[in-house]
Amino acid sequence: MKHTLKNIFHSPKFVAGFVIFCGMLLFTVLYPLFVTADPLEMVGQGNFFKPGTYVSVKDSVNAPSYRLNITVKDGNPDSLLTDAYKADMQDWLVRFGGVSEEEIQAAADGGLVELWLEKYDAQTAQEGLLATKKRQIARMDGEIRNLAEDVDLILAKENENGELEETATVNSGQYINVKDVVNQRTLLLGTDNFGRDVMTELVQATGTSLRIGLIAGVVATLIGLTLGLVSGYVGGAVDDFIMFIANLFTVIPSFVMLILITYSIGQAARGVTLIAVVIGFTSWTWTCRSVRSQVISLRNRDHVNLSRLSGHSMPRIVLTDILPYVASYVVMALILQISSGILAEAQLSMLGLGPSTTSTATLGQMMNWATMYAAHLNGAWWAYFPVVFVIAMISFSLSLMNMGLDQVFNPTLRD
Repeated sequence: MKHTLKNIFHSPKFVAGFVIFCGMLLFTVLYPLFVTADPLEMVGQGNFFKPGTYVSVKDSVNAPSYRLNITVKDGNPDSLLTDAYKADMQDWLVRFGGVSEEEIQAAADGGLVELWLEKYDAQTAQEGLLATKKRQIARMDGEIRNLAEDVDLILAKENENGELEETATVNSGQYINVKDVVNQRTLLLGTDNFGRDVMTELVQATGTSLRIGLIAGVVATLIGLTLGLVSGYVGGAVDDFIMFIANLFTVIPSFVMLILITYSIGQAARGVTLIAVVIGFTSWTWTCRSVRSQVISLRNRDHVNLSRLSGHSMPRIVLTDILPYVASYVVMALILQISSGILAEAQLSMLGLGPSTTSTATLGQMMNWATMYAAHLNGAWWAYFPVVFVIAMISFSLSLMNMGLDQVFNPTLRD
């Protein structure tokens, strides 16, 4: 056993996969110890806030200010515009400002405000534009010009008579240190469509998906191993019956069966554990057939015949004389089943048939939410790309571990 483990950990592929997988597993365990917030807490009142540190505007106004020789005009006013404003500006400039599409594209990365200030004229004939839209464009022009100018902001509050009184002015030379702002929150991966912290949600979803994969892998491996051992050793009518069942599961695609079973269960009953068990129940066939073929080659070996002649029972012969010879393959099958279970859950959740729960999230559910709310069309890469990356890294690490084990236990692949 010691020699076998030594050979396993001498395999570069296995070690690389093992390190990646354990690193991800360790992160899902340690992260909640430092970030104790509810993963499904809606921290944002809106969809897809981009990653960054968010501070309270009210606290920032009241925080101590510092004079720095850096003015707002030195920055890029384009960054202060909303996407809707940019779209309206580009449309007006092309239709009425005599600006070509090439110039618009050139100004898209910076310089759109400068181009607008140069070309916009409220007196321009704007044929085909509704009067309400003209007024909207004129108001927008005023806001844009305020952004471009270094104008002091006036802060005011109501007095006892309900009248506004100026309390302070803020100019572009005043800055605050974010450390002086008490209420702030860093969202490393922004928020999702529900306004939830994607990073915290992703960590919990990774742990849940790993649990689903582990349960599904254990269930599938146990069923396949048990039926494969019995079918291969006993043979005859028992073998024919087990292979008949296995062939039924093989003829009907396992994912189709998985969809039908989960749909028939109903949304209310689809919990994390139940979905994992169903995935395992529909993915045992190839493990069973592979174990059966190995057992058939082992059942007439000399040591098995000697054990049979010694009067040992079938369970003892199977467990002590046959199982140790297929144990390495069982471990490899378990690793692949775990990976397949995670991918199967992601596929089910993308179809809306994944676990139905309000207390946790899975990687597949996060992908489903991002797709439903068109995160890819809104440019909210943080809502789906980290999920895809985590799924890919889990599958990649488990595949590396499996290839490393195959090199150790398969004589034809040894160096």
